[in-house]
Amino acid sequence: MIDKYNCISIWTILIVGIAGNFAMAQSSHIGLIEKNANLSASNINHDLNKTKDTLLLQSDKLITNVYSINTEYKREVDVYLNKNEFSLPLTELSQGKHVLVVSQSSKKIVFVLHIYDSKNLTSIERSKLTYSDD
Repeated sequence: MIDKYNCISIWTILIVGIAGNFAMAQSSHIGLIEKNANLSASNINHDLNKTKDTLLLQSDKLITNVYSINTEYKREVDVYLNKNEFSLPLTELSQGKHVLVVSQSSKKIVFVLHIYDSKNLTSIERSKLTYSDD
């Protein structure tokens, strides 16, 4: 038979375990994407997931290479693949601004990704890059 002490111990272990798993699942990085608004870049979907902690790439054409250049001009990601989909956890990137380049045969799609520490983040605003030929 389970006495009062054992019942409390079991509930304490369950609550601590669930809280620990929840804290471990939380990502410390969150992203803000500046999408490429060029019409030639419209064939590749480049966006963040709902929790904004993973970059998702999807296209009808094969993605051959994905790389990032940080503010120190170093490549933190340089992946060669021949797939139509790719996901990049933002924990693989340092905080700050990253220029991402996605290669598809002879075309390169460029966009910007800002990585922030979600623990210190108070608000985030969405921005869009535009280009005009004046």
